[in-house]
Amino acid sequence: MTATNPHDIANFLEMLASERGASHNTLDAYRRDLEDFSAFMIDHATGLRMAVRNDIAAYLEHLGRAGLAPASRARRLSAVRQLYKFLEAEGAVDDNPASGAKAPKLGRPLPKILSVVEVDRLMQTATAATEGKNGRELARAVRFHALLELLYATGMRVSELVSLPRSVLNGDPRVFTIKGKGGRERLVPLNTAARKALDRYLSLGSSPNDQLAPMLATRWLFPSRGADGHVTRQAFALDLKACAEAASLDAERVSPHVLRHAFASHLLDRGADLRTVQQLLGHADVSTTEIYTHVLEERLKKIVFEHHPLAKRDR
Repeated sequence: MTATNPHDIANFLEMLASERGASHNTLDAYRRDLEDFSAFMIDHATGLRMAVRNDIAAYLEHLGRAGLAPASRARRLSAVRQLYKFLEAEGAVDDNPASGAKAPKLGRPLPKILSVVEVDRLMQTATAATEGKNGRELARAVRFHALLELLYATGMRVSELVSLPRSVLNGDPRVFTIKGKGGRERLVPLNTAARKALDRYLSLGSSPNDQLAPMLATRWLFPSRGADGHVTRQAFALDLKACAEAASLDAERVSPHVLRHAFASHLLDRGADLRTVQQLLGHADVSTTEIYTHVLEERLKKIVFEHHPLAKRDR
């Protein structure tokens, strides 16, 4: 058996893309992690295919000494495990040297969320920002408002949201059929506020003589002039930070992912069942969705400690 094959990582990434539908961002993350591990193995005069359990342990110790956070070390180990699982299935190695390695212990942080009142302030601020504008300034403000309403109404991942194809408008106007991680399709319903904001956005450039018509007539629902052809995650996140500041909210607490958390937590808080929220979020495993139940548990504890008469007696 050869010590290494320069194509091992490339073949693994190709499998992730073709069989699991991994996104470009996911593939880039795996590539960076595995190239770092490969460089470590080369520095220690061995190759990927000759690695043993002690090599994996030494690599994790190296990452710890380098100051990597436990979550980053756990992610690297996960990538290495999956690479060797692939190589074992391909017959390139006899066993997976990373299978017995212990990942760093992680505290499970509760997701940051916004209250309903805070989300309302964001929406009101975004709506107010569309007033008194025209041309491209109006288009940008109306587009941002539509993106914001859709994000909170559906709980989509921001990458799913900004890259929506215009074809999602086909069919029932009350729902979108979107393709998420792993190429899995799911239905997400639109509430009245989201539909109204979207309709206002779609009305821009509806006239052939409108200067906005060429800008909006593309395959993307939210096109832009950038290389991607659509609004980027980074651009939307910056606009969201600016909206949070205008709404007198702490911009550090506001991000597209925080709004996704708010969507899930607010649904559960109002009686939605966990499986439904799992499907709406596009989680493959319900255990991922269960983190939001801890948010509600902490909120209930706070209510009891602050308002229950026996809790006050113990103080």
